[in-house]
Amino acid sequence: MNSFEIGQKLTAVTMGIDAFERSQPAEGSLLGGEGLVPIYLGKGIVDAVSYSDRESIKADLVSLDTATAALPAGPRKVFLEGMLKSLRVAVKMLSGASPSFEEKVTDLVGAPAGREDAALIEDARAKVDALLTKSGFVNGSLGERVSAWEDARAIPTEKIETVFRELMVDAKARTDKLIFDTGDYDMVLNPVRGMFYTARCSFDQGKMDLNYDLSFTRAALKHLVCHEVYPGHSTQLLSTKKAVDEGRAPADALLITTDAITGCVQEGIGDQGAHLIDFIEDDDDEIHVELRRVRSAAQTSAAWMLMVEGVPREDVANYLRDTAMGQEAWVQGRLRMAAHPFRGPFISSYWAGNEAVRRVRERVTKDQWPTFLDALYSNANSPQSLEMFPQTVIEKASA
Repeated sequence: MNSFEIGQKLTAVTMGIDAFERSQPAEGSLLGGEGLVPIYLGKGIVDAVSYSDRESIKADLVSLDTATAALPAGPRKVFLEGMLKSLRVAVKMLSGASPSFEEKVTDLVGAPAGREDAALIEDARAKVDALLTKSGFVNGSLGERVSAWEDARAIPTEKIETVFRELMVDAKARTDKLIFDTGDYDMVLNPVRGMFYTARCSFDQGKMDLNYDLSFTRAALKHLVCHEVYPGHSTQLLSTKKAVDEGRAPADALLITTDAITGCVQEGIGDQGAHLIDFIEDDDDEIHVELRRVRSAAQTSAAWMLMVEGVPREDVANYLRDTAMGQEAWVQGRLRMAAHPFRGPFISSYWAGNEAVRRVRERVTKDQWPTFLDALYSNANSPQSLEMFPQTVIEKASA
């Protein structure tokens, strides 16, 4: 099989896993009846394999391993090998096995093991410190100054919808010009409470879920619009669908939302979204960028502390409060996510994905930029395959 044929079968097998898991009783299921691929735009393009047991799934994954091993070295082979390893771990877990948290992080998610570098976190905290001083927030500890800045810049609840719409208009215009024409796609704001997440892309419903247990600065809401919609998750879904429709990308580009190794780059595109559309406008945006780096790295370390090192939950909560300076609803949400037996390791995907996309974005030349965007928005990637840019990402469909 060539890599397009492998992509076709991989997509059918992955969606077969998704369908099989959705058919299982939700009670006691690691996925809670939600399936492995939360959003799939390939209906009518690639149909799922029908499975009645997981042994048949494992056999098909072995077949795909063999076909992938015969491909020439390069980013495409690296991605497929990583995706298949990730799916094997997922199937192992869904079959009742309990891999270590480290195996889940490295093989299911594709992120590095261990805590993030404490010196890196302190460097980001120092940048937050300097930016807050520049903006006039000079009294109290760093955490107190972050809280003072967030309180001073908080959007009143009754105005969140208005600011959201303004940011959506600007972000869409920039995305359509610089990244991909999203056409008439739009999202409405959907307030939610009691969730472990800050925001979520409910693409099929055309809603951006936003956790109203938290307060939001304009900079924070801008980041979420960029992450979830333009040029983040929604834009990536639309662009990969078009690339597959036009035969420019293999069918597995339709698997970008899979709870697997694809999630790192998906989250990385979201977290780098404001940079990708040149939407960092003022000091508040700069503060939020560095503050988010602190929190993203710290939540990765916190999950490792909780799930591998056995640090007591309240001590981990205090670490997030003191080091990441997060609002209490955010702290509790991160702890809930980290402790989830399947979703937990994906807390690492935000930092790993952001860094993977950032590193490549920062070294891409002006001449390489269109090719980089095509690699990022037309194909499924793992952090490891993306890092290989500008090597050829995908051969032609006829290869």
